[in-house]
Amino acid sequence: MTRTTGPTAEPKPGEWIAPEDFANVIRLTPLVAIDLVVRSPEGRVLVGRRLNAPAKGLLFVPGSRISKNETRAAAFKRITREELGVELSIEQARFLGVYEHIYPTNRFEKPGFGTHYIVLAHELSLVLDPLSLPTDQHAEYLWLTPDELVRSNEVHDNTKAYFRAS
Repeated sequence: MTRTTGPTAEPKPGEWIAPEDFANVIRLTPLVAIDLVVRSPEGRVLVGRRLNAPAKGLLFVPGSRISKNETRAAAFKRITREELGVELSIEQARFLGVYEHIYPTNRFEKPGFGTHYIVLAHELSLVLDPLSLPTDQHAEYLWLTPDELVRSNEVHDNTKAYFRAS
């Protein structure tokens, strides 16, 4: 949802700001995001091939940023709905920790500035069919073992970090 209110009004929870405003936010501040480390009952991890920069073309766990005025709990519900196709509560996940993701590129692929995320990683155990998952952010989904994930050149290092510490 993109903001439809006036330029001085604060966004509503879950509402995105205009692209030109968001480009300035990316250029000037860190973003806060939630990543979802989804494990199958067999212990495999869900990764998807990113359609957008940063990390475009690489395999990454699902996730998204928290919007202004959106609580972590509300963001978690929205992110699981948008990224996994099923709305889950934050209480259903295990908090893994806080991570930093710093990229030389940005969502708009504009030169001159990168993207800095502070990521709150959460782990879920779910049964999901990759063919039924949303395709807004990922072109394809795979279930990889943690070992396969860490060894793969197609998996982004920021996703691998969730498994190097465990």
